[in-house]
Amino acid sequence: MFNISKEFAPPFKLIAPFFIAGVFFYLLSTAGLIFYDTSFHFSELRVAGWVHLFMLGFVMMIIFGAMAQLVPVVLETGHFSVDWYYVIFPLLLVGVVLLVLGFWFNPILLSFGGLLVLSSMLIFSVEVFLTIKKSELNSFTVRAVKISNIFLLFGILSGFLLALSLSGFSSIDLESVLRSHFFAVVGGYVMITIYGIALILLPMFGLAHGFEDHYIVAACRFMVLGVIVVIIGNLLNFSLFIQLGYLLTLLSVGLYFIQILLIFHTRARKEYDIWFKSMLFAHFALLVGWIGGLLYLLSGATLGNLFYFSIWSLFTFFIFLIVGHLYKIIPFLVWFHRFSPLVGKKRVPMLHEMYPKKQAEYEFWFSVVGAILVGLSFLFKNDQLLKAGASFLFIGAIFLATSVKFMFYFGRGKDG
Repeated sequence: MFNISKEFAPPFKLIAPFFIAGVFFYLLSTAGLIFYDTSFHFSELRVAGWVHLFMLGFVMMIIFGAMAQLVPVVLETGHFSVDWYYVIFPLLLVGVVLLVLGFWFNPILLSFGGLLVLSSMLIFSVEVFLTIKKSELNSFTVRAVKISNIFLLFGILSGFLLALSLSGFSSIDLESVLRSHFFAVVGGYVMITIYGIALILLPMFGLAHGFEDHYIVAACRFMVLGVIVVIIGNLLNFSLFIQLGYLLTLLSVGLYFIQILLIFHTRARKEYDIWFKSMLFAHFALLVGWIGGLLYLLSGATLGNLFYFSIWSLFTFFIFLIVGHLYKIIPFLVWFHRFSPLVGKKRVPMLHEMYPKKQAEYEFWFSVVGAILVGLSFLFKNDQLLKAGASFLFIGAIFLATSVKFMFYFGRGKDG
């Protein structure tokens, strides 16, 4: 599966905490969503607290853990210093906790949490760039990793400025910096990272080959341009630039979606396992959010139902994309660590045997129902739908947590 030798593979004990913490934060974010209502504004501190719990605690934590494993695969070389991840994890973990507590209870904590998150991400970016410097490869995925980490640096610096301002240590245009921060992190880092890694993981897990990659290359270029235009528009307070940036990012996502259709069309593996179903729903949510975002932009409306529905659809895409890959990546990590030394000596399990299929199915369907109900609650401003949907998501998150525990403990005490 992953073309990586023992020499380049990060220690199992290094990667596991990122995934465990990420799933735990996802569990907390679904539980926390139950206590919200649909009458909110994106700039409210309580909303920012939940968004950071979800994006930093779940999405970024999982991405950092995955990148610890995938960077050597992409670059075909070992990390510059894999031990740096032992520093990155506690800094990010404590930083997320302090940030969320700061948003929810005491803004003075935002500066301390922001400083820890800033430190962890600076170390992560420097390590990635130094690792890239060791490699002579210049594939699309390598370029995407480079570009995304540049945006990450801008995103975390702007985020730290926001934390200082909200803590009372500085004064800035909050709305302008917040918009730039969101686009730099979500569009510039998360989406471009997804573009780069998708070109490796989706064909590999789906056994797809023989497709052109022109669409995803163009998608990356338009996303880069779109994020830069939004940032410039914010700096110049030029609304036309901001609107143009929105259109460019939507065009980017549309091109990415076309690329994904090509990959799925050429896949040789036709099994409808939990990974494939998660990918289908993830990209369905992305398409729905893309349509909603386009309608919102063309309508010229202010922030409202359609805007929040589109943002939630994007978050749903992140949820199912990440969770679906956990069912592939964690079994491989456990197999590589615990069973690969036994190959040729005794029977070793197949990867599809190493995740609990029933629990995974329960997780998937509870999460699907929950995501749909939450999306409808934002569309129709219905608090009961939001609480019902969040409850379904929370139950799905419990099944995910027990599934992750099953996968990490598979074969423990028997063969390794």
